[in-house]
Amino acid sequence: MANRIKELSLEAVMGERFGRYSKYIIQERALPDIRDGLKPVQRRILFSMEEDGNTADHPYRKSAKAVGNVMGNFHPHGDSSIYEAMVRLSQDWKVREPLIDMSGNNGSIDNDPAAAMRYTEARLSKISGEMLRDLGQETVDMVLNFDDSAYEPTVLPSRVMNLYINGATGISAGYATEIPPHNLKEINSALVYLLDHPDASLAQLMRYVKGPDFPTGGIIQGLDGIKQAYESGRGRIVVRAKTEVQPLKGGKQKIEITEIPYDVVKSNLVARIDAIRLNKEVAGISEVRDESDRNGLSIVIELSRDASAEGILTYLFKKTDLQISYNFNMIAIHDQRPVLVGLKRGLQAFLDFRKEVVLKRSAYELHRAQARQHIVEGLIRMLSILDEVVATIRASKNRKDAMQNLMDKYQFTQPQAEAIVTLQLYRLTNTDVTQLEDEHAELKAKIDRLNQILNEQEALHGVIRDELKEITKTYASPRKSVIEDQIENLVIDTAVTIPEEDVRVLISQNGYYKRSSLRSFKASSDENGLAANDAIVLEKTLNTTQHLLLFTNLGNVIYRPVHELPDLRWKETGSHFSQDLSNWSGDEYIIKALVLDDPKQAGNLLLASNDGFIKQSEIADLVPKSYKKKSSVAMKLKTEDSRLLAVDVVAKQSEVLVVTHDALALRYNLDEVPTVGARTAGVKAIKLGDGDAVKAVLLLGAQDQELALVADNGAFKHFPLTEITASKRANKGLQVFTQRKTVAYLVAAACLLTAKDQAVQIQGEKGEPIELQLSDYPSVNRISNGQNVLDAKQFGSVKKMQVMRLQDAD
Repeated sequence: MANRIKELSLEAVMGERFGRYSKYIIQERALPDIRDGLKPVQRRILFSMEEDGNTADHPYRKSAKAVGNVMGNFHPHGDSSIYEAMVRLSQDWKVREPLIDMSGNNGSIDNDPAAAMRYTEARLSKISGEMLRDLGQETVDMVLNFDDSAYEPTVLPSRVMNLYINGATGISAGYATEIPPHNLKEINSALVYLLDHPDASLAQLMRYVKGPDFPTGGIIQGLDGIKQAYESGRGRIVVRAKTEVQPLKGGKQKIEITEIPYDVVKSNLVARIDAIRLNKEVAGISEVRDESDRNGLSIVIELSRDASAEGILTYLFKKTDLQISYNFNMIAIHDQRPVLVGLKRGLQAFLDFRKEVVLKRSAYELHRAQARQHIVEGLIRMLSILDEVVATIRASKNRKDAMQNLMDKYQFTQPQAEAIVTLQLYRLTNTDVTQLEDEHAELKAKIDRLNQILNEQEALHGVIRDELKEITKTYASPRKSVIEDQIENLVIDTAVTIPEEDVRVLISQNGYYKRSSLRSFKASSDENGLAANDAIVLEKTLNTTQHLLLFTNLGNVIYRPVHELPDLRWKETGSHFSQDLSNWSGDEYIIKALVLDDPKQAGNLLLASNDGFIKQSEIADLVPKSYKKKSSVAMKLKTEDSRLLAVDVVAKQSEVLVVTHDALALRYNLDEVPTVGARTAGVKAIKLGDGDAVKAVLLLGAQDQELALVADNGAFKHFPLTEITASKRANKGLQVFTQRKTVAYLVAAACLLTAKDQAVQIQGEKGEPIELQLSDYPSVNRISNGQNVLDAKQFGSVKKMQVMRLQDAD
């Protein structure tokens, strides 16, 4: 007893047991056989129905009866799994050529379940007969079932390459398969060509097999993916719905979807599109309807007037299952092993199998024909000595004795003697002799033909070729899926995803931002929700299709589409960038807000820092690709004390003016400022003295412009720009205030004036801003010190000066 006990590690036991289980799952449940393209449960369903006579030429029978026969005789698993497999074989939106003909509710493309098997009826479809026709002729191996009470085939002698025509899907231990359906005519044409040209290349075979042909149709994109899949067994294609844009009354349009991608649930697709409408993810969808009926699939998307049908369709392709990726993973059981098969390997395996089946069938038919020929020869010889044979039989004691006497007296063989004694009397006529001679001639011709098939390869190929052509003639149907060479790159036009709406936008210096409806803005009067010490950088009515570039003093840029700004009441403070941006600093604030109609628009920005560096950058280069969680660098700052000072759009200006704290101004041509990318510092704008800093960088445009200055000590003046002669970049510049020994005139702020301007506003650290009417302060010269307009002690240091224009009211 002790010798029977073995000590094994848990790893060894688990590994060996799981290996056996995995092999069973792979071979006996989840993966199809490369020869008949069926999983075991599918094969047992077809075989059981054939055995029961439940074929296409007989009336329907209850599905429950078929399921019971399969479960009781061949497949000892749950009835639900058998019925589900049976239903799938009948669904013409799942398989290209249904193998089961089911009467009753067999489910729908909306993923509705089939009626219970007690309510539905089924029989084999006509094409299933082609898969079962050669059974019973010793063409395939038969094995005992689970309880050794009956035999079942290990594979069906199929005349149809079901693996590629109906495809397969399944998951097993360590393996998964995804083989798409194909067109029967194309597959059979490729089989015939490969039969005649064994060395055919993939390109030659693909002249016949264009690609998958899904039962739900659709448009297939990606010829390279198809080629890769047919070569290696793995590849990727894109399958999109077939759509058409049609006009409606009143200038409206509708998108009608008549075919959807394979394996997409229509009801879920319609619900997703309707959710997009309800959530207003896309502007312009007014209604979504499923108008499918017995005549075909039809999903209608009705659009509002002036909606972009192409833009909406692109969005739906991108965001819904109107377009899906399909990944080939063509794994099948070949020689008892799971293998990855390409197109040629799969076709060749099927042809090899067909040769084997035809040879076995021919050998079986030859044996039967030869046996019958032997008996016919005995009957013909018997009729030539009929009287003697009759006398011998009458003189015999019984049937066995009569057979023995015939064999002894006339040298008949046992099969011939048995056929003679069982012959009916009416067959002993002259006409029967003629029939026997005709039958003998037919048998001889058949035997010659079968010998030819067994011994000559061309004859064997001829049989297979004829069978394939006959199946093509009987069952071929037009291709449903359209194939396009390239996968279209879907780029969503943001204009269709954003409902166009005018909103009021507020950006504050401290970093608060929001948008509000115009109704909320008008109802809130002057209450904008900001703290008293927070200045407004931008307050304007914008459209939700516009975009914002916000620049901070630390040289960063923040990008926000207007429609992504938080929609709040105008009285609320708004969101703060510190909540969204991981790199927002405590001493950071907004210095400039630019409104863009298109973030990819052409044009340059001028950027300058307080330590005397300047550059131009293209607008598109400053718009970050990833912007929601982090700001991007707009200008690289040289030191910890450096700050971004000025940002402006370069339009028709040709010159730039730099003004420093020490009251120096340098004017030079804009062409001297190079255009570089983001994350660069640029070049030197002006030669700064020790302790000096840039206070303003201004773009010059109009001919009659003047420069307005306010000094730290409260002096204000303006003078014509003609007094500042043009120079070269990085020079020292000209004095714009006359310095006195007792009082230093240092520039606090500067701005440009035109002849139309009437007033300026000066903002200080303390109190309300003051307004100066320009008519009260006549133009002076460059070296004049102007007039004192404010008390620096009471007003505090000047923060900024800006021109008051009528449009600023917006």
